[in-house]
Amino acid sequence: MTIPEATDTRRTATAADILPHSIAPLFVLIWSTGFIGARYGMPYAEPATFLALRFGGVLVLMIPVVLVLRASWPPRTQVLHIAVAGMLIQGGYLLGVFEAIRLGMGAGLAALIVGLQPVLTAVFAAVVNEWIGIRQWFGLALGLAGVTLVVWERLAFSGLGVASVLAAIGALLSITFGTLYQKRFTPNFDLRIGSVIQFGAALLLVVPVSLILETREVEWTTTLIGAMLWSVLALSLGAVSLLFLLIRRGAATKVVSLMYLTPGVTALMAWVLFDEVLTWAMAVGVALTAVSVASMMRAPAKQPRVSE
Repeated sequence: MTIPEATDTRRTATAADILPHSIAPLFVLIWSTGFIGARYGMPYAEPATFLALRFGGVLVLMIPVVLVLRASWPPRTQVLHIAVAGMLIQGGYLLGVFEAIRLGMGAGLAALIVGLQPVLTAVFAAVVNEWIGIRQWFGLALGLAGVTLVVWERLAFSGLGVASVLAAIGALLSITFGTLYQKRFTPNFDLRIGSVIQFGAALLLVVPVSLILETREVEWTTTLIGAMLWSVLALSLGAVSLLFLLIRRGAATKVVSLMYLTPGVTALMAWVLFDEVLTWAMAVGVALTAVSVASMMRAPAKQPRVSE
């Protein structure tokens, strides 16, 4: 009678092993569609206006969930830190990406630029800890080479504006410093409460931008509604839920290792959906940044030297 029990245990263990490996690629695939959603939405609403509606929709859905589940709120100091991280990771990052795409940047190039975030985060973390090794410099140089190649090619031959590049770089810096800030001050918190705080803080950031700098005109087309629903349900809620499940399963590193695929996946999606040109420079740039992020994620990290 012990044999069936052992078989059931093996089946359970196998299912537990397979689940994270199947969900992690799904998470990265959904994450990649964020740039596609921006491409679909920007012709019908300005960036801050679109994001204000998106963040408001997330809060309308999340606040009742938090109230029903009676989730515990963190101390005020931690709430403030989570809010600051949310303004950078959600508000500043998405505002920069959407503005870059509105100004004419392709979804693939936007994904390529902000795809340097893991590399830049690792380098800045190394600098703050007063150590930086060959691996960090190699990863940064490789990633910058890939992005520079594609940006130069688009600036020179495709009529891409400098303003869109600066907006994408702003998005990259925002999510990088937001990630570092969150790791430093709020490494662990309830993701349900954290989502409400972060999206609420991001809403406080984009609403003034919309009121001061935009017309707030929205053309409610089927395309815009679809992009909005996908952004709220699949990206802001679905992706966060998948990440929460992966963290609980101990597979967060699997997601990190797959994130370097995002620019390539986005570029292929943009080619299929919007006929964005896939040039040799884009292919080489994606390959260089993929190797850059992969090398940073897979190589053992060097430890800071402790002074005696």
